[in-house]
Amino acid sequence: MLPAVLDRIAAACRRASRDPAEVTLVAVTKGHDVAAVRRHVLAYGHRVLGENRVQEWRAKAAELGEEAGVEWHLIGHLQRNKVRMLRGVGLIHSLDSERLADALEAEGARRDETFRVLVQVNVAREEGKFGVAPEAAAELARHVASLEHVALEGLMTMAPYSLDPERSRPVFRGLRHLGDRLGVPRLSMGMSGDFEVAVEEGASWVRVGSALFR
Repeated sequence: MLPAVLDRIAAACRRASRDPAEVTLVAVTKGHDVAAVRRHVLAYGHRVLGENRVQEWRAKAAELGEEAGVEWHLIGHLQRNKVRMLRGVGLIHSLDSERLADALEAEGARRDETFRVLVQVNVAREEGKFGVAPEAAAELARHVASLEHVALEGLMTMAPYSLDPERSRPVFRGLRHLGDRLGVPRLSMGMSGDFEVAVEEGASWVRVGSALFR
């Protein structure tokens, strides 16, 4: 449940001598209908939601409507041909190429809007996973910094799945060190199985889904 997840975030912040206000819970609604989102998330006053797929986000955003006051985050892989569909997304967690950055820049210029983004980094170097290699993150960050309609706000990563959350700690620590080197210390990392470790390692956003809908 959402209150329990917030309590766990607060406890992790205490262990790391952090202010819980520094951490934003992104409630991941993937696979859950709007009725479940209302019952498990919105009913507690929480308004930061995350979706993996553009089509699923658009359907839920339309059903909820503007009166819900939701801030939507796109946390899954974004294809360039879907960029024009992005209206009302507060933060894109998954920028992983200069070509995608350029597509966002072109659309932002067309609308006179700015897209807020995080560079996705494949810290664990998992094959078949999205994200730039750690050594390529600086070049992509520099490219984004040169654009007028794309604003870099931090970095994102995913740790390999494990039943032991401690196995995620080196990945999260690696992203934190990379963010410090690049001067972009805000980090999106941690999911239902390891978000407390992510908070201890400096997460600014945690992307939690299944733990909210039990």
